[in-house]
Amino acid sequence: MVVVKPTDVVPSASIKFFGAGTAACIADLITFPLDTAKVRLQIQGESQKVKGSSAVKYRGVFGTINTMVRTEGARSLYNGLVAGLQRQMSFASIRIGLYDSMKQFYTRGTESAGIVTRLMAGCTTGAMAVAFAQPTDVVKVRFQAQVRLADSERRYNSTLDAYKTIARNEGVRGLWKGCMPNITRNAIVNCAELVTYDMIKELILKYDLMTDNMPCHFTAAFGAGFCTTVVASPVDVVKTRFMNSGNGQYTSAINCALTMLRNEGPAAFYKGFMPSFLRLGSWNIVMFVTYEQIKRGFGV
Repeated sequence: MVVVKPTDVVPSASIKFFGAGTAACIADLITFPLDTAKVRLQIQGESQKVKGSSAVKYRGVFGTINTMVRTEGARSLYNGLVAGLQRQMSFASIRIGLYDSMKQFYTRGTESAGIVTRLMAGCTTGAMAVAFAQPTDVVKVRFQAQVRLADSERRYNSTLDAYKTIARNEGVRGLWKGCMPNITRNAIVNCAELVTYDMIKELILKYDLMTDNMPCHFTAAFGAGFCTTVVASPVDVVKTRFMNSGNGQYTSAINCALTMLRNEGPAAFYKGFMPSFLRLGSWNIVMFVTYEQIKRGFGV
């Protein structure tokens, strides 16, 4: 993503596109339990309102994981993995793989890209990715939110069943539920994640703090993960709640946010912050380091 030396071979757009999807899938396989824990913590206050005080209470990242393993089995940590991998292959390929191409589009092919250009590129690819891959995100969240107990009926039996059931019960629009808050979230996430990574890496190389290798990619990815979590957590919680809600529970994403604020207070917007940071930080590290290696390996 940073300006390369003339001797470096620039990978093609197709390599970046498929490389980003592959790297994101690898990152998801490693960090998915943290993402599931984040979803459970984000909807916990909502579940207690609906189900009463007997609802399972999750405490902290590892407490949530431990509770899920004890009450639902270890497989519950990977609820929605198939939809998650479908999401990353389509979603990350667009928002990350096309980022450089979009930067060049806005700068009309020149190598110099300012902060505004980078933000525009991040917002554009983030919105494009959501518009295309939203159904996979809805199904992933629904699976992660459903409690798997031996004596309880599952909300969905399989990924395909989830797509069919949502379309049948809620209409095709149900598969795009929460699309607008998700576009908002991913515009923020994409800008915070890609632009921060881009700029941190560029500064590290500019001042010769590190060479363009794995420690540099690790440092830039860690910084990007922290910045993204701080900025995106409130809209991420609203997105998760709204996408997981049943028919008529909320009239809109704004109504969902106002209901959260009224019933649970401002702190509700940062529910699941630690798993969000652990997940985004580790996800960014795995994804960007893998992505850089794929680009380097296939760009030669």
